[in-house]
Amino acid sequence: MTVVALTGGIAAGKSTVSAVLAECGAVVLDADVFAREAVSPGSPGLEAVRRRFGDEVLTPEGGLDRAALGQRVFGDAVAKAELEAIIHPIVRKLSSDAVSTAAQEHPEKVLIYDIPLLVEARDPGDFDLIVLVDAPADQRRSRLEVERGMTREEATARVLAQASDEDRQAFADVVIDASQSLERTRTAARQFYDAVQDAWPDRLASVPQLFPQPET
Repeated sequence: MTVVALTGGIAAGKSTVSAVLAECGAVVLDADVFAREAVSPGSPGLEAVRRRFGDEVLTPEGGLDRAALGQRVFGDAVAKAELEAIIHPIVRKLSSDAVSTAAQEHPEKVLIYDIPLLVEARDPGDFDLIVLVDAPADQRRSRLEVERGMTREEATARVLAQASDEDRQAFADVVIDASQSLERTRTAARQFYDAVQDAWPDRLASVPQLFPQPET
């Protein structure tokens, strides 16, 4: 199975790129969907989280109170690692099953796995091509302040809680520059899709390393 990983830091523009790829015809699987499924009401994952962090991380209806859990683990490296040890194996199993199904049902389509925490949670060797949606950390902080109403301190903490730009860039085969306008990012995503579709599935090494490409 050929799988392209799409990753990027918070507020880099990955969601925009992912949406364009889906519009173009790619099959896009979202790691965040699997992460929510891993701790859905009644699931073994949620029960494991409850046992570790207590009933206070549940809503009155018995679902996961993400805000309460976030307060418990944010800034606590040990608690964060324990939470990841519960969730990440479940997400890997769910995603593996979904990739297998998608590859069988749509063997001719470009298969994208949208995974924000690639560097933190997965072996890059699991993927045939790693695509980084990139924007400078300062710009991402500003986007969090303007678009999500965070304070400067909150935005900085969110950015620093993830892998560094340098760590992500070290694993990237392709970079989509999302530091310019929204339309320029969408253009870059469409260009990337055309290139990867032309190379699918066994010539991915021929895909250019940087998008957007100059318009012809």
